[in-house]
Amino acid sequence: MSNTTPLSQPDGRSATLDALLDGMQEGRWQASDLLDACLNNADARDDPQAQVYTRRFERTARAEAAAADRLRADGVPTGQLAGLPIALKALFDVAGEVTHAGSQGWQAAAERDAVIVARLRREGAVLTGHTNMTEFAYSGLGLNPHYGTPDNPLAPGRIPGGSSSGSAVAVAQGMAAAGIGTDTGGSVRIPAAFCGLVGFKPSQSRVPRQGTFPLSDSLDSIGPIARSVACCARLDAVLAGQPWQPATALPLKGRRFVVPGDYMLDGMDAAVEATFTRSLTLLRDAGATLIEAPAPVLASLPELMEGGGFTAAESYHLHRQWLGEHGERYDPRVRSRIEKGAVLSAADYLELLQRRRERQRQADAWLADFDGLLAPTVPVVPSRHAEVASDDDYARLNLLILRNPTVANLLDLCAITLPNHAPGELPSGLMLIGRNGEDATLLRQALAIEAAMERRC
Repeated sequence: MSNTTPLSQPDGRSATLDALLDGMQEGRWQASDLLDACLNNADARDDPQAQVYTRRFERTARAEAAAADRLRADGVPTGQLAGLPIALKALFDVAGEVTHAGSQGWQAAAERDAVIVARLRREGAVLTGHTNMTEFAYSGLGLNPHYGTPDNPLAPGRIPGGSSSGSAVAVAQGMAAAGIGTDTGGSVRIPAAFCGLVGFKPSQSRVPRQGTFPLSDSLDSIGPIARSVACCARLDAVLAGQPWQPATALPLKGRRFVVPGDYMLDGMDAAVEATFTRSLTLLRDAGATLIEAPAPVLASLPELMEGGGFTAAESYHLHRQWLGEHGERYDPRVRSRIEKGAVLSAADYLELLQRRRERQRQADAWLADFDGLLAPTVPVVPSRHAEVASDDDYARLNLLILRNPTVANLLDLCAITLPNHAPGELPSGLMLIGRNGEDATLLRQALAIEAAMERRC
C-alpha cells in the first residue's frame, strides 16, 4: 500500500478531512499511513528549541490508528473521524498526561479525558499529541519562553499567532490533519489566519469546557483549526456532540453583510488592506450585498477590557495562590497581565458583567439586520520575531492583533476565519461573524465565501 497521502503533498489544500477519509475508505491508504506521515513530518520539521509538539502520544496514537484500520478492514462501522490524526492544544486533559497549559509549573497528570477529548476518541480520532501554546493561553502572539516559539510555516522569521500556536503550525506543517484549540480573544482564529488555515470559534455554550484549563470562564470557547470550512464543520459537530451531516453552501446572492466602517478597519497595514479589498470585490461579484456602516456597539467594547477586563479578573482568581508561591516560574509578560486582576474589585467585576450583557443585547439587535459581519481577522500581517522582542512592542502589537477577533468573544458571537491571501503574499484572514446560536448558518455561509475566494489566485 502506498505511503503517499495528501498530508505529504506540497499543496496542503488537498489534505482535507474528506479527502483523507475517502482515501481510507477506498483503500488508498490506512490510518497507520496517515499517522506515519504526521510523525515523519514532525521528526523532520519540529524544532526542539521551538517546539510544535510539547508531547507526542506516539504509543497510544499507533494503537488508535491500528484499531481504526482493523475495524475498517472487518467492515465494522466506525466513527465520524475514524483514523484522522488530530492534535490537541496542551490545555485539554488527556488521561495520564500532564496538562501543562504552556507552563513549567503545572505538572499533575490528568485523571480523565476532557469532554471534548472523550468525544474525539469516541468518533475514532487518532490523538497525536499536545501542542505548544502561549503560557496559560494569555496572548495572541504565540510566544512561549519555556518551550520556544514555533516559526511561522508560511512566513519564516515571523510569529505563528496564538495562543493556539502549536495546533495551527502542526496542521500547516502536515504534523496533523487538524488541530483543536481554545479561543478567548481569537486564540483559534489568529494562528489560523497567520498560518493560512481556517479556524472556527463557536458560540460559547455550544462546546462543553469540562477538563479544559481555563483562562476566562466568561470568554473561553473551543474550536477547530483545519484546511477548509467543511473540515471545521465536521470537527465542530463532534466537539458539540452532534451527528455530522454534510452542509450545503448558502448562496451569496442576496446576502447582506455589514463591514464596520470604524474600529475593526482602523490600523490596517497595506498588505491586509489589499487582501481585504480584494475579498470584498470577490464577494460582490458572487452576488453578496456589502454595506459599510458605523457600529456604535464596537466602539464601546474597550470599556469591557479596562484594567484587563474579564481575562485578568478570572485568571487572577485561578492563579492567585500559585502566583504567591511560584510566581518566578511564570512568563513575566503573562504574569504581569494576570496580576492586573488583583486590583479589580467585586464591584468592578459585577459592573463588567452588567455592561457586557447590555453590549450583547445591542450587538444582537444591530446584527439582526444583516446576515453577518465581515472584517479582517487581524489588521496586520504576522510580525517578525524581532518586532515583538521589547516589552513595549509586545504589548502594543498584542492588543492590535487581538482587537478584531476579541469582538466575537466579548459579545458571545460565532466567528470563522478563512485565508484570503494569494500565493507569495504574507498570510492574512477574512473573518465572518454571526449572531449567537447561528453557528450552522455561519458555517454554510462560510462554505460559499470559501468557494468565491478560490478565485483570489
